[in-house]
Amino acid sequence: MTPAAPAVDAIVLAGGRASRLGGADKGALVLGGDTLLARAIDAAADARALVVVGPPGVAPEDMLSVREDPPFAGPVAAIAAGLEALPSPPAERVLVLACDMPYAAEAVPSLLASASGDGTWAVDTDGRVQPLLAVYRRAALAAALAGLDSMVDVSMRRLTAGLSMTAVPVVRAATDADTWEDVERLRKELS
Repeated sequence: MTPAAPAVDAIVLAGGRASRLGGADKGALVLGGDTLLARAIDAAADARALVVVGPPGVAPEDMLSVREDPPFAGPVAAIAAGLEALPSPPAERVLVLACDMPYAAEAVPSLLASASGDGTWAVDTDGRVQPLLAVYRRAALAAALAGLDSMVDVSMRRLTAGLSMTAVPVVRAATDADTWEDVERLRKELS
């Protein structure tokens, strides 16, 4: 008999300034017939609970959503807000997913299956770690957040510096929509 996979909650990050997109709402961008936010929510569909972190009105009405404080304080502040908003009892693992990766669903099963230590994160084809496409052990993530003096404008590198993470190579799952050039290329791929 195969042991049951540990329960996982999900935090979908849908805020940010999107400065390289002129302030456009990344989550509302349509690629392949779905918004980027809808694709991220679908990627986290197996989560026990899901929270969207972003501006008011960004998440579907029936979905748990919060805003980092202060707004635009960065992904670490958003993760902290999302973690606090997730229901109790807590799941053992937390999927953290930025909404601007339309292929993220391809990586989620591998990230969950490889979960060990403090977590697993995607590594793109260039060897870059993607801490916003990752599964963290909730207790380790909470401890890392508690060890910070402030959540405002803290880098993901600083948050995760003390964590023992397993790298999971991904092919295109870490491809993100940071610029209009990225968006147009992804629209062509997904059409």
